[in-house]
Amino acid sequence: MVVIRLSRGGGKKRPFFNIVATDSRNRRDGRFIERVGFYNPAAEGAEGLRIATDRVSYWQQNGAQVSPTVARLVKEFAQKAA
Repeated sequence: MVVIRLSRGGGKKRPFFNIVATDSRNRRDGRFIERVGFYNPAAEGAEGLRIATDRVSYWQQNGAQVSPTVARLVKEFAQKAA
């Protein structure tokens, strides 16, 4: 099953997350199918979150499940864009 979830990067105590579409059996930071955005909780302002909403909706139409955290981030991004 394909899931859209966070993949952690960055250094120690400096988290950076890629939002990726991946097979649910892969490791958290392992192989992924497509990178659809990023989330930087340390950044201030609008550049801390960017999501390709068209790609997220494409994956959802093809049966991908969205993790609860990514669903919250997509909702937050849509509110800022509107």
